Amino acid sequence: MKIFPAIDIKDKKCVRLVKGDFDNKTEYALSPVDQAGKYKDHGFKNLHIVDLDGALTGETVNLNIIKDIVGKFNLNVEIGGGIRNLDSIQKYVDIGAEKVILGSAAIKDKNFLKEACEKFPHKIALGLDAKDGYLSVSGWKENSNQLTLDYLKKVNDYGVNRLIYTDINRDGMKQSPNFDETSRVAEISNCPVIISGGVSSIDDIKKAKTLKNIEGVIVGKAIYDGDIKLDELVKEDA
Repeated sequence: MKIFPAIDIKDKKCVRLVKGDFDNKTEYALSPVDQAGKYKDHGFKNLHIVDLDGALTGETVNLNIIKDIVGKFNLNVEIGGGIRNLDSIQKYVDIGAEKVILGSAAIKDKNFLKEACEKFPHKIALGLDAKDGYLSVSGWKENSNQLTLDYLKKVNDYGVNRLIYTDINRDGMKQSPNFDETSRVAEISNCPVIISGGVSSIDDIKKAKTLKNIEGVIVGKAIYDGDIKLDELVKEDA
């Protein structure tokens, strides 16, 4: 089970949103680079980064910060947030990102996802953010009217290398992930799944380990708020 501590970057700071709401955010004192260093010092090997400025603008706003993190700490970094074209993917691949996460752009245009998987084999992660079974897009402001499982069946053979499933209702709420829905996604997914949204305790990690086709877990707010201690968490990271 891979543990992915999360860093969300907004205005060059580490922040956490509640249910993806930009008006409901908490800023943290450590810079993104210092926070990444802290994770590295504790022994973590993987990192989940979201460029929230990128999600709002569709540009690689925080590319230099992410380049700094990848260059300094030799962590396996997956990066998402407003990646809408092949040029942006190329920029992240060039700075050494392990995976590039496509979300809204891939859901709105399946051909873009297919093209990205063909051009960047083993590099593309698909981020599926769902609310009540339906996919949300554009920073969770829009409902796509597509059922998560229907969409996944359509793109399952494109060559996505990792799937990140987030239940929006749980995100930032520390109420445990939606294990039932995540299991349904993992059951039909051709690639391994990462659980995201709502992780609140070590027990959540232990439960995730019992599920099939789950590669890892993203942990965000529970770390920042001190509910999960890094020393405990890193023991689950393998």
